[in-house]
Amino acid sequence: MTPEGIPSEAAVAARGLVKRYGSHTAVDHVDFTVDQGECFGFLGPNGAGKTSTMKMIYGRSSVSEGVLRVLGLNPDTQLSELKRCVGVVPQENNLDPDLTVWENLYLYARYFELPPEAAEERCHFVLDFVSLADKSGARVDELSGGMKRRLVIGRSLINSPRVLVLDEPTTGLDPHARHLVWQQLAALRTQGVTLLLTTHYMEEAARLCDRLVVMDQGRILAEGRPDRLVEEQVGTQVVELPEAGQVNPGLDLPQGAQELIRRTHRVGSSLFLFTDDNRTLLGELARANPELVSRALARPSTLEDVFLTLAGRGLEE
Repeated sequence: MTPEGIPSEAAVAARGLVKRYGSHTAVDHVDFTVDQGECFGFLGPNGAGKTSTMKMIYGRSSVSEGVLRVLGLNPDTQLSELKRCVGVVPQENNLDPDLTVWENLYLYARYFELPPEAAEERCHFVLDFVSLADKSGARVDELSGGMKRRLVIGRSLINSPRVLVLDEPTTGLDPHARHLVWQQLAALRTQGVTLLLTTHYMEEAARLCDRLVVMDQGRILAEGRPDRLVEEQVGTQVVELPEAGQVNPGLDLPQGAQELIRRTHRVGSSLFLFTDDNRTLLGELARANPELVSRALARPSTLEDVFLTLAGRGLEE
């Protein structure tokens, strides 16, 4: 444990971390610890503070207040050392369109002062890893969106990073391309690489993350394993009642239903009833109001529901 209260073996740790842009506080006194070799997620809507946190972690943006350590390094004062052991996948595909796939990778490898032979060897490895070896001579503009994203991920691996920062890595990809990226990220974890992930996709967070934080307006609302967060915050299942009108769950729902409901939330005219037993809850509701239940949607609860109840709005907002 360091004097700042940060575990010395942590891959990434923050205590009271703040990022301000003028009068706007983008990250507001957050604490978190990422263990080496795990996938840690930052979940929240645009403007929640996810990207600002990531930029401080890889040294793109300075820390306004608090303590941040990445592999024991201070990003503000040890940036050169940090860059040697951290890889970054930014939100945008910032590849050089005037260069080929190979040239994009080789030039990036030379930024890390890899000798020519070592740089070539690393480029070959990366192209095989992201399944783009047959596209090495193609120009970037000739690639599909999924291929470009895989190339950006491959480029981030050139320096054999111990920590990989992934800011919305699959935004804009079709389901097939997204699954290919997931497979590559899972393979990196088996090699001991620590992954830091921001995403809007609930399935992505649930599939990849060992733990995550839910953020909004620069603050952390909840932290834990994806399945535990769902279970603890809302229950494992939910009944959506569209056009529920002015139903008051505290007065108008039958007593048997009220006993099964853990939380309720209203979005527009829809009422969400969170529970651990959809089947029994629907039965109780049907006895009281068959017409209302005929339009009900019963489904498993998700991380979207967690955010909905914690922040009062959906992640798409």
